Amino acid sequence: MKDPNSKKYPSQFLMDLLRLIGYCISVTFWFIRYTGRENIPPNDSDAYLIAANHQTYIDPVWICLPIRRRMRFMAFDKAFNWRFIGPLITYLGAFPVSLDVGGTLRAMKTAVRTLEEGAVLTVFPEGAREFADGEMFPFKTGAVRIAFEAGVPILPVTVSGANRIWPQGRKYPKLFRRVDIIYHPLLELPASSGDSHRDLESWTNDLRQIIASDQRLSPGD
Repeated sequence: MKDPNSKKYPSQFLMDLLRLIGYCISVTFWFIRYTGRENIPPNDSDAYLIAANHQTYIDPVWICLPIRRRMRFMAFDKAFNWRFIGPLITYLGAFPVSLDVGGTLRAMKTAVRTLEEGAVLTVFPEGAREFADGEMFPFKTGAVRIAFEAGVPILPVTVSGANRIWPQGRKYPKLFRRVDIIYHPLLELPASSGDSHRDLESWTNDLRQIIASDQRLSPGD
């Protein structure tokens, strides 16, 4: 019997069309450049979690453009109340995460279920967009905890240069700035770890170091 809580995903044809449109826009206005695409698991691979730093609201789109998989991502809960944006991101696979305990637990359960169903999940461990200086915030342990619970690897991704496009504190994005998306090798988590806060902190620090290692920071202007 089908789980009534399972996500109904858009058709592959529609997603391919949206990816093409998104890529054309991103190349034209933000000169988008991808590095390390060979590190993206094949389309027929098992589920995995994408963890990335967070510089703009467009990050999920840029990260997912080269990936032809069923996908979901965590999003700021208040964004679901925005006209047009809320229904659109819900249709495309977003689900809300809030700071209250109940909301966090619900988001964690949805995240684990998404991965158990074989989809790809995108998480931003910083929990907020960075400022124009591009300095990363400390990572929360939620992404690693989800990966451990679901038994999946993590694909670390660096978003670089977008701090000059749409950082926290700026109302609208700037155009004609370059953004780089860098995919790192999969981070495989041992099945026997992740049972303690110390393990989660250690793996989260490793994840942050990987993502920060190729962050080509661009100063704000």
